[in-house]
Amino acid sequence: MQNFYKKNELFFALIWIAVYVLSISAADGLSEEIGILKVITLPVALVLSFFLYGWIRKNKLQQYYGLRRITSIDFRKYLYFLPLLVLSTANFWNGAVFEHSFLETALFIASMLFIGFLEEVIFRGFLFKALSRKSIRSATLISSVTFGMGHIVNLLNGADFLPTLLQIGYASAIGFLFTVLFIKTKSLWPGIIAHAFINATSLFAVEGNGSVQLVSSLVMVFISVGYALYLSRVVTEN
Repeated sequence: MQNFYKKNELFFALIWIAVYVLSISAADGLSEEIGILKVITLPVALVLSFFLYGWIRKNKLQQYYGLRRITSIDFRKYLYFLPLLVLSTANFWNGAVFEHSFLETALFIASMLFIGFLEEVIFRGFLFKALSRKSIRSATLISSVTFGMGHIVNLLNGADFLPTLLQIGYASAIGFLFTVLFIKTKSLWPGIIAHAFINATSLFAVEGNGSVQLVSSLVMVFISVGYALYLSRVVTEN
């Protein structure tokens, strides 16, 4: 795996995107067939997470891929990450619903925590770093859009078209923000934590009608892009 990585870092990232999307999609499908939400997804996500983290640590790539603590930054300039906190509450903007068993709720939350980690490492870590060798600006755009488009797989799992389309839009915007945060802080952890929380709380979200979904999506895009542009202009990289 190390030789493959050294030979072509971009192809390595694309392979991992394919492995991740196919394995999690298949795991979700098997969980649905069994009739217990995320019962297969959790162990698959856990194994992938520990495998990737172990490989990164073994090859001493924690600093390179942002699995490091945030140090020496002025939290005031980052607005104390408050826009991230606002985004993290998005699933509760239209209320909350609790309709799953304790087991399914626990499985869902745990699996989403690992999926948040995986997606940040793969899209913001592997893909962005591989692309940034040529152009950071292009890498930011491509990794953000690729992350958003990855959510189209939800259609294969029975999701409705409009919510999926909106999700692709705001996921791309959030991906843009997380990439800028990575560039500025040199750490993936702000994105990982916010991403995992947003994923985990999606189980309790009240979908609402088309207008509500559209407004919520536009607000998320506005906050994400606005905060990212603010960081790009105001915050100096460490």
